[in-house]
Amino acid sequence: MTGRIYKALGVALVLYSLIYGLLTSVPDLPIIEQSIRNLFYHVSMWFAMVGMMAGSFGNAVGFLRGENLSKDRRSESLAETGMLFAFLGLFTGMMWAKFTWGAWWTNDPKLNGSAITILIYLAYFVLRNGIEEPRKKARISAVYNIFAFVMMIVFIGILPRMTDSLHPGNGGNPGFNSYDLDNRLRMIFYPAVIGWILVGTWIASLRYRIKNLSQS
Repeated sequence: MTGRIYKALGVALVLYSLIYGLLTSVPDLPIIEQSIRNLFYHVSMWFAMVGMMAGSFGNAVGFLRGENLSKDRRSESLAETGMLFAFLGLFTGMMWAKFTWGAWWTNDPKLNGSAITILIYLAYFVLRNGIEEPRKKARISAVYNIFAFVMMIVFIGILPRMTDSLHPGNGGNPGFNSYDLDNRLRMIFYPAVIGWILVGTWIASLRYRIKNLSQS
């Protein structure tokens, strides 16, 4: 029953953010204008991605502590789901960049850091596919996963704040909280983040069950 509750809650929150995010009034901001609505979709994708990768990191650490292969399967499933959200976040971000900055891609440290993060995690899957023995694969993948998570924090959370960036809250630019994330946006943005994390957890659990069935 608990599993059903979080799945239903996740779907309800996502539907709420998708629908009400298009209907609610938003602040009238120069340049950004109505594209501020992408906050509900683009930014929530990255929050969900970080949540999935954090779960993958936690299970990687858990595997190294006890070498339980179920932890490795959970770690891989969460990383796969995280990559789904990463690509969705990148796609929605490119659309937003085209509207507000005039180009699909700019030389922005957060954009470049996001691309590098995706490449680092793609290498994680290449590494897994290159090793046959299950426990050896799990051990090496877990160590690499820890490295990948740390690099993700560096490239999308730390470096963009240390240099000039077009993204709000980075490189001296004010964040959304400081000038335009009013209660109208908060009422949709926060539920969107929670909803997508819950839906991502559901997707990862389905991937985990499929992996368990393939092992039986």
